[in-house]
Amino acid sequence: MAKLYFYYASMNAGKSTTLLQADFNYRERGMTTMLFTAAIDDRFAAGTITSRIGLEASAIPFEGKTDIAAIVAERHAHEQIACVLVDEAQFLTSAQVDQLAHLADVVGIPVLAYGLRTDFQGQLFTGSARLLALADSLIELKSVCECGRKATMNLRVDEQGRAVVEGAQTEIGGNDRYVALCRKHFVAARQAADQ
Repeated sequence: MAKLYFYYASMNAGKSTTLLQADFNYRERGMTTMLFTAAIDDRFAAGTITSRIGLEASAIPFEGKTDIAAIVAERHAHEQIACVLVDEAQFLTSAQVDQLAHLADVVGIPVLAYGLRTDFQGQLFTGSARLLALADSLIELKSVCECGRKATMNLRVDEQGRAVVEGAQTEIGGNDRYVALCRKHFVAARQAADQ
């Protein structure tokens, strides 16, 4: 029976790298996969999943209105899809997560979704909240705080490296805009910014 998996972590935990490795494993066995990534993520080439260690693969960009299940079903009708892999899954809508669950439950295709659990204010993203509610398997990928503890939070920083405590939930960026921290250091950095 196919399942919906949610691999979640803070920034710099290797989510995209893990996704690309899983994709490689399927393709190495001669199986066809479909990759999706958020169209809003423009840090690298559009429609490309890129890891910080230099791996990359083409992907179908999704926006809020993209019907992922319909795209997969259309291709699956002509070519058996062994697995669907979704990067930047925090940007999925609730309806899109429901579509992924449908692909696993009804169509019988495993779905592996990778994304952040929370934003820079410690709040759940819409896609992540729905995945936490529906996924058959929740897998936490680990990252490390500057103190050596497990990093679970994403601190947004300005050009001087100071914590940013207000702003839009989504601001695309990498190491120049975000730092993965443990909860203790996340709270301390945000409190220092408020003073």
